[in-house]
Amino acid sequence: MLRSCCALLVAGLLLTSCSSAPDFTPKPKGYNRIDLPPHAYQLLAPGHPYRFEYSTSARILRDSSYLAQPHWINVNYPKLHANVQITYTDIHGNPKLFNKMLEDARKLTGKHQIKATAIEENTIKTPDGKKVAVFELSGDVPSQFQFYTTDSTKHFFRGALYFRTAVANDSLQPVIDYVKQDIVHLVNTLKYQ
Repeated sequence: MLRSCCALLVAGLLLTSCSSAPDFTPKPKGYNRIDLPPHAYQLLAPGHPYRFEYSTSARILRDSSYLAQPHWINVNYPKLHANVQITYTDIHGNPKLFNKMLEDARKLTGKHQIKATAIEENTIKTPDGKKVAVFELSGDVPSQFQFYTTDSTKHFFRGALYFRTAVANDSLQPVIDYVKQDIVHLVNTLKYQ
């Protein structure tokens, strides 16, 4: 008797759960809300052959990689998991070193061609007349924005934006745009010592 009641109950549940018209409605794809702080800037502390203004949302960390040179730093955004790697080389008026630095900058950008859907190169001119080569990379690439500027005789200053998260640039786009605005401010305020 108990078995037949259980079987009848299961059969009834199966019949009522199967309806002729599905009530499923697909939900649109969504992403977590990212609250971005207002843009505000502070001056880099002395001790480098350059200075610039960087975001108050960021902190300056010494580059700890084994290749790091003395004035290589990271502009780190801890809450955004973003990092702008800054490298600096004194080229001492050496044309061979200057050409090597240019080649390295282009090579490092070119390494992303495998995953990039586009690499757009532009030149911006800063208020004090410096020219900055800017590379905007599209697609699921580890670095979405890179730049370099040089006076071709003494200073070679390069930067690249990286995120410490899995690459999903469609969901990161508001953060990418936010940090790009900070980078443009950084290069516009860049001065050599």
